[in-house]
Amino acid sequence: MKKIVIALIVVAVVGLALYSIKSYVDNAIYRDPAFASGNGRLEATEVNVATKLAEKIESVLVKDGDYVKKGQLIAKMQTNVLEAQLAQAKSMVAVKKAELASAKAVVLQKTSSRDNAYRRYKRAEYLVSKNATSQQNFDNDKALFEAADAELAAAKAAVVQAEAAIKAAEADVRRREEDIKDSNLTSPIDGRIQYKVSEPGEVLDAGGCVVNLLDLTDVYMTFFLPEEVAGKVRIGADARILLDALPGIPIPAKITFVANEAQFTPKTVETRIERQKLMFRVKASIPPELLRKYIDIVKTGLPGVAWVKIDPKVEWPEFLRLRKALAATADKAAKAAKAAAPAAKAPAAPAAKAPAAPAASAAKAPGAGAK
Repeated sequence: MKKIVIALIVVAVVGLALYSIKSYVDNAIYRDPAFASGNGRLEATEVNVATKLAEKIESVLVKDGDYVKKGQLIAKMQTNVLEAQLAQAKSMVAVKKAELASAKAVVLQKTSSRDNAYRRYKRAEYLVSKNATSQQNFDNDKALFEAADAELAAAKAAVVQAEAAIKAAEADVRRREEDIKDSNLTSPIDGRIQYKVSEPGEVLDAGGCVVNLLDLTDVYMTFFLPEEVAGKVRIGADARILLDALPGIPIPAKITFVANEAQFTPKTVETRIERQKLMFRVKASIPPELLRKYIDIVKTGLPGVAWVKIDPKVEWPEFLRLRKALAATADKAAKAAKAAAPAAKAPAAPAAKAPAAPAASAAKAPGAGAK
């Protein structure tokens, strides 16, 4: 009995020693000054698709979770009032054009009057030089000419004013047309509808949000590092993201932001010790080309750990090196996502009874796939 107890103690001590050694080796990366890490969640840039004017929603053409392309119609606003204003603006253009025609006719009239006054003035000037008329008649004809010349200048100015009024009226027409065009809300990016904010029939103020979009080509993880580490992180440094949902599959990333002011880490950071420290916010962004390749399976909100390489000369440890498994896993998930919708709609085929396999074939089957 005593030997059994001693043996169990020895086994326990050896097991504890092996576990301690393994833990020390596994956690060596956390003590390596060439690397730093922090907890976070995948996030994406959010875009609010909002109204330009105060309008009533006529219809919303998307639902939560839909993937939309840039320029795709998302919602329509009622345009009855805008169309009436457009018709009024077009009528005003016609009025201003009529006013221009009238102003040009006045110019012709004033030109004729000015030419006649000019001829009288010149005759009076000649006659007064020959003492054939009085100085008073000359002064009268000169004043009439100057008045006619001033009236012609005013008429020409009225033409310029009428032309400017036409341009202003036409600009108002274009503005009304743009307002109507902007009443059809389109997606400014390729992204996914995160949630609808408003429903058909609601009246929104200018800038009222209709849907919230996620830009799936701008996905990143925000994490926090202490001052002594954050000061060594370079913008553009290599990073790796390990998600809880994809253990052992590192995702490549780049450091695109390091805060210039320290802050207390938010409550979403998992460890209490980290929340009690002043930390610097750091952002590790996943390459857009990788996100576009696997756009169908990109998700946000997933927790994980972001690793950043402080020393660019040091190689990544084995568990953070990129593998073909990343592409294989992502391709498999993408194919499964595309096949899920048609498979869900397809009717179940009746089960057919397979004929019994010959004994020889059944015996051979287990080794058939071996190479």
